[in-house]
Amino acid sequence: MRVLLIEDDAMVGKAVHRGLVDAGFAVDWVTDGRSGELALGNRVYDAAILDLGLPKKDGMAVLHTLRNAHNSVPILIASARDTVRDRIDGLEAGADDYLLKPFDLDELVARMRALVRRHMGSGTPFLEVGSLRLDPLRRQVMQAGVEVELSPLEFAVLEALMRRPGVVLSRERLEEAVYGWGEEVISNAIEVHLHNLRKKLGAAVIKNIRGVGYRVTQG
Repeated sequence: MRVLLIEDDAMVGKAVHRGLVDAGFAVDWVTDGRSGELALGNRVYDAAILDLGLPKKDGMAVLHTLRNAHNSVPILIASARDTVRDRIDGLEAGADDYLLKPFDLDELVARMRALVRRHMGSGTPFLEVGSLRLDPLRRQVMQAGVEVELSPLEFAVLEALMRRPGVVLSRERLEEAVYGWGEEVISNAIEVHLHNLRKKLGAAVIKNIRGVGYRVTQG
C-alpha cells in the first residue's frame, strides 16, 4: 500500500514515515503543499496524510484543488488546528478523516487502514481471494487455513495484488505499491518476489499475463 505524507515538520515527518514503513506501507514524503499537490497529480496513491500549516501552499488549498480536479484519493488530515470549526471545514472540503496532533502512531496506522478499506468498499480488515486470507495488521497470510511464511516484500506484493483481485497489475505498478522514493529497486526484484510467491502459494494463484502484468486468481 503506497501513501503520500505531506508534512513540513521534520521531527513529526520522520517519526510518521518510520512508523508507516514499519507497518508495511510504502511511503513518499514531501514537505510543502505544492510538492504534495504535484505528487498527487502525477502518481497513484492508496491514501495521503495531509498537514494544514504547510509552506508554499496551505493544506486546505491543496485539498480544495484536488477535489475540484475530481481526484478521489483518500485524505487524512493530521493537524494541530483543533477547533470544531477546523475539523468541520476539513471534512466538508473533502477530507475523509481528521486526526489531531499530537497523535499516537498506532492510531494513525489504524485510521489509514480503515480509510483505505472504506474507499475500496470493504468492511473487513482482512483481504480474501479464493483460499487466501491476508491480515494486514498481523502481517499474516493463510492459505486454506494454513499459515504461509512470507518475507516483508513478498507480503507487500501479495497485498497489492489482493487489494485488486482479478485486476492485472504491471511490474511498474507493483513497484509503486511496494517501494517508496529513495529505496533502491533491483531491476528484476518484483519478478523475484513473484517467483517466490508462486512457489509458496502455487503457480495457479498468481497468473502472469505475458507482456502486461500479474493478477491474483480465485484458484
